[in-house]
Amino acid sequence: MKMRMLTYSPLDSPLHRLSGAAKLIFFILWAVTVMVTFDTRSLLVMLLFALILLRVSRIKLRDYAFVLYLILIFFALNHLAIFLFSPLEGVSLYGTRHDLFPIAGRYIVTEEQLFYQFNVALKYVTVIPMALLFMLTTEPGEFAASLHRVGISYRIAYAVSIALRYIPDVQRDYENIACAAQARGIDISRKEKLTRRVRNMIGILLPLILTSVQRIETISAAMELRSFGQHRKRTWYNGRPFTWMDYFVIILIILIAAVSTYVTFQDGSRFYNPFQ
Repeated sequence: MKMRMLTYSPLDSPLHRLSGAAKLIFFILWAVTVMVTFDTRSLLVMLLFALILLRVSRIKLRDYAFVLYLILIFFALNHLAIFLFSPLEGVSLYGTRHDLFPIAGRYIVTEEQLFYQFNVALKYVTVIPMALLFMLTTEPGEFAASLHRVGISYRIAYAVSIALRYIPDVQRDYENIACAAQARGIDISRKEKLTRRVRNMIGILLPLILTSVQRIETISAAMELRSFGQHRKRTWYNGRPFTWMDYFVIILIILIAAVSTYVTFQDGSRFYNPFQ
């Protein structure tokens, strides 16, 4: 099975038909709302909404599985680091202490710490689906246009667009180089020992890096010959005007952010505390 990276999936769904600028505004407000709140009730409702949108988008798991696995690895490392460096953070936040069982020294598992880390995990899994949806339902050219529309320099926006377009090329080059290496007897499968697999993969990455550098030089020369960056403004071929659905989505996320903020701070704290 081929490894699939985080690339645009050209499907026909309500999310794909939204303009890139509307989706960018939605994602920014969504991410800010999730970062602000530690209210478990708000996060659970937002997570359910995100999962529904992921279902509506018709995107398959294989389209983002590789990136999701990487995220889960860093997710687990982050939670381990939280407990190692601050095992009683939940106790200090919620003002109570209910011990479950000791581990060693100051490392004691408490209900407050588990609830705090559950909320941290909930914040991650609430943002990740929206980030994946934004990347997978927005064509790179339209993504660049949306960045420029919200005030980012078109030079930066175009660089982001090229980077996103380049992901499938890197993936294809890696697969071609890996197939050529395997044809010469270089094994990178699980049948080989881990140390030898790492050495063999390094042998594949080196020509991949050289190929990438060569392509970057070609693109840079082509853009320089066309006087890219000479003017302060530019138009976008893939830019789309707002429709009623775009305005509806923006109003919806504003309402979600407002309701979540009210529920979060109605008791004077952004931490939902079930222990009091």
